[in-house]
Amino acid sequence: MLTQDILNALKGYAANMQKTVTFVLQTGEHSKREELKKFLSDVAGISDKIQLEERDTNGVLRSSVSFLLEADSEDTGIRFSGIPGGHEFNSFVLAMLHASGTPLKIDDSVKGIVKGVKEALNFEVFISLSCHNCPDVVQALNQFALLNPNITAEMIDGGLYQSLVKERDIQGVPSVYLNGELFANGKVDASTLIDKLLERDPSLKQANAGQSLPLQDVTVIGGGPAGVSAAIYSARKGLKVTVIADRFGGQVKDTMGIENLISVPKTTGPQLVGNLAEHMKDYEITLKEHVRVESVEKGNIKTLTLSSGEQIKTKTIIVATGARWRELGVPGEKENIGNGVAYCPHCDGPFFKGKDVAVIGGGNSGIEAALDLAGIVKSVTVFEFMPTLKADQVLINQAEKRDNVTIIKNAATKQIVAQNGKVTAIEYQDRKTNEVHSLPLAGVFVQIGLVPNSQFMKGVVELTQHGEIVVDSKCKTSEPGIFAAGDVSTVPYKQIVISMGEGAKASLSAFEYLLAHEVEDESETKAA
Repeated sequence: MLTQDILNALKGYAANMQKTVTFVLQTGEHSKREELKKFLSDVAGISDKIQLEERDTNGVLRSSVSFLLEADSEDTGIRFSGIPGGHEFNSFVLAMLHASGTPLKIDDSVKGIVKGVKEALNFEVFISLSCHNCPDVVQALNQFALLNPNITAEMIDGGLYQSLVKERDIQGVPSVYLNGELFANGKVDASTLIDKLLERDPSLKQANAGQSLPLQDVTVIGGGPAGVSAAIYSARKGLKVTVIADRFGGQVKDTMGIENLISVPKTTGPQLVGNLAEHMKDYEITLKEHVRVESVEKGNIKTLTLSSGEQIKTKTIIVATGARWRELGVPGEKENIGNGVAYCPHCDGPFFKGKDVAVIGGGNSGIEAALDLAGIVKSVTVFEFMPTLKADQVLINQAEKRDNVTIIKNAATKQIVAQNGKVTAIEYQDRKTNEVHSLPLAGVFVQIGLVPNSQFMKGVVELTQHGEIVVDSKCKTSEPGIFAAGDVSTVPYKQIVISMGEGAKASLSAFEYLLAHEVEDESETKAA
């Protein structure tokens, strides 16, 4: 399973381990146990700081294909049930390194919240090894466990625990349980987990109350292509720059195939996000990740209040918060998220193997989702509201060649029907005849575009009726000193390359604003 090249790379990472990490593998019988044992044994062989022990944990571990991590013989609270391959291999490696003493890359305000938890929190996160969003959640929970001995985190591979998945009626990943009860599912990330912890205990914010940083020249809200571009351009000007991102990378992280980023013939969202992070590390930029801006106070010096409870004062703001998946807004949608309604075909497609599903939306994302799902499911029916598809012709041609893809145009989704907690059908109206039809199916994937993440700016700057921040040709908003870039703004054509350019433009405009205001301040001082 692990090639020599991978083991050699791991050996380099392990060279700086400070504590001895022990993989404690539960004893017992299972068809996959020998494979897991060899996996762990191979990793243990790269360093004398890594050990493997087979032990009866007296019910601490779930089964004989479960293992936990100890650091210098102390339980870290990290458990894996399954073989952490695929996208979860990085989660495993990071857990091992962090347990051994490698510093956690997590914001101090988030650390304060997690360390403040007093009750016992036992997290279980059900994942699919093909899910590219799941590692973010697994890695965040593993760090929580390392920060607080009251917290445990268990990754559970749904493919190996199908009876448990069926028992809990799980139809989407990541699906997070806390102390045996559903905690979060569907579109989950680390900031969602922090928000829910704060909902349980608002007093956790108190440790972060007050101003956390010196006065900033530029504060960028958003960590996608526009935000990172703005931050780098600002830092290159020698400005004090902070980036606030609830999820670094934003929607780009969910894009599997990118072939139109000029000079980069082919890449993926996760690869591009990794490159953005690496590039940003070359500059003195403060990154506050997994927290959100809850409010903005206008003025010559602007004040941002974060979900963590802390405040940041800044001379200028660049809003680059992008957009999120648009919801259908029909009965049965919200009630069945994670139980048949999904927004990520890459993450949740495997749960519908051999079943009939629908994709709502005939744009590029909808047709791409249908093509992805066609290789997994029994059939895909694409519903498009308009009389014609909006997707690129090359994608339409591919879809039309698939025997198990059906396209229905001029169709308005009326409701998603469920029985016993599972989606069973979709009702739609033929917009030409007004006749209502019902199509039996097991899953609905919603791909109808994006909604700007601008709600926190309402009343601060001018927004369109669709929620986009109104900007001029220099990314200026209606409020002096506040700029906006990328998909959250009125700039047409929501493309990665355009967002990057707009981020750079917003940064240059902010720099121009700072120079002008410094001149004004100096003149006022002389006049006085």
